[in-house]
Amino acid sequence: MKFSPPLQAVTLLRRYKRFLADVRLTDGSEITVHCPNTGSMRHCVLPGVEQAALISDSGNASRKYRHTLEAVQVAHGHWAGVNTARTNALVAEALLAGRLDGLDPTIGVEREVTFGDSRFDLALGERGAPHTFIEVKNVTLGAGPDDPDDGMIRFPDSVTLRGQKHLLGLAEVVRQGGRAVLFFCVQHSGALAAGPAGHIDPVYARMLGDAAGAGVEIMAWKTRMAADEFVLDRPLPVVLS
Repeated sequence: MKFSPPLQAVTLLRRYKRFLADVRLTDGSEITVHCPNTGSMRHCVLPGVEQAALISDSGNASRKYRHTLEAVQVAHGHWAGVNTARTNALVAEALLAGRLDGLDPTIGVEREVTFGDSRFDLALGERGAPHTFIEVKNVTLGAGPDDPDDGMIRFPDSVTLRGQKHLLGLAEVVRQGGRAVLFFCVQHSGALAAGPAGHIDPVYARMLGDAAGAGVEIMAWKTRMAADEFVLDRPLPVVLS
């Protein structure tokens, strides 16, 4: 995913009203930007701390908030990608390029595909007859400032009833003879492994283990982030315990 112009370096001052953030530009002026992230952004936004950040410029002067918060510098000097609107596109881009081992795009790739009462982000197969359903999650919950930097990046960062429902839907795909993949798109530069945040959502953690036992595949890839490009870089081990 190329950025043209490159992302702009700023200082994050605060996030508020969920979808807004105030940043300071390099000339000292302050602007409000869009923050497209429905999660808690736990350990991404550090309370009371000014953080280095990157924003994109839509170039659309008619937008109420022309700029978008894309990444922030978090604890231990790492960076986290916080624009969840980018997540599916990052995975789809790598998938279509044939870079994701075990996921073959040659038969066809569809987006936003329903199965029963579930809707999944991606599906592989002929149009109208997908055989593999993929649900993508943006994973950013790393160590906090007072925690050891162990490289384990977790999901979710708050209780997710929607995520729990997706796990049930993926397990149902497998039960009916299809293939189901939960894909952790890990946007954290310190990532060494990925797994569930059982201390935040123990129900999700348990359900994730159950889904894996039922045959749902769990994949994780680390995102390489720079001002001019974000790209899925390499697979990560998934630790369920």
